[in-house]
Amino acid sequence: MTKVILITGASSGLGKATAIYLASKNYKVFGTSRNPNNYPKNDTYELLQFDLNKSQTSKALVDLIIKKSGRIDVLINNAGVGITGAIEETDIAAMESNFKTNFFGPLALTQEVLPVMRSQKSGLVINITSIGGYMGLPFRGIYSSSKGALGTVTEALRMEVKRFGIDVVTLAPGDYATEIASRRHYSPLKELSPYYDMYKFSLDTIDKHVDSGSDPNDLAKMVDIIIKTKKRKVHYISGSFLQKISITLKKILSDTIYEKLIMNHFKIKNTTK
Repeated sequence: MTKVILITGASSGLGKATAIYLASKNYKVFGTSRNPNNYPKNDTYELLQFDLNKSQTSKALVDLIIKKSGRIDVLINNAGVGITGAIEETDIAAMESNFKTNFFGPLALTQEVLPVMRSQKSGLVINITSIGGYMGLPFRGIYSSSKGALGTVTEALRMEVKRFGIDVVTLAPGDYATEIASRRHYSPLKELSPYYDMYKFSLDTIDKHVDSGSDPNDLAKMVDIIIKTKKRKVHYISGSFLQKISITLKKILSDTIYEKLIMNHFKIKNTTK
């Protein structure tokens, strides 16, 4: 039986690469986009209209897929948005919007998909988090927090639904060569800000990492491996060696030593001039 996969944010970036790759592996793939008409139609997967920030539309999306295919075997909560800025200078409304997209939106859609999977007595939810969600990164604290929250709630949800034959895992990517920078919310870079130099260096570093990031197909291949794995781990990580080792170092080093490593990486001084 062909597995039916629903992946959010499939019009570009990691979502598009994953949708195309999975479709090539003979899965039935449905992707979502806020404006599917803005993208050329393709023969590999169907792109449906869906706004993750309008949680009340989740049921209509699930109902449409059930009407078209009769089931949903895999939900990949991929859609998300970046946000940068000093926490002191980041607008609270922007923070709330980021959590709405990266945390509450995926949960609302998951709530609608779970009854379907429970009736099937099988299903898999893959929450795309971030390596950045494992640590508090300067000037990316809100993004790290939203992805960290999604990772933590995954652990709880996984235990709650296990008895129904449903599996829930996270997949945390590092930096990949996508258009995410163009969609990121930037708090303004103000020359008179006490954070100006640090924030500017951080922005330049983040963009360089994205531009030189890994091939999105690497993540797509890992998704396929997770789908085919019978005994799955709770958390999966995909990225460069240095990005992966950063998580290990956080586990084995003291908090203060790890903090120094992060501050050195971002050229942040711990004293004022």
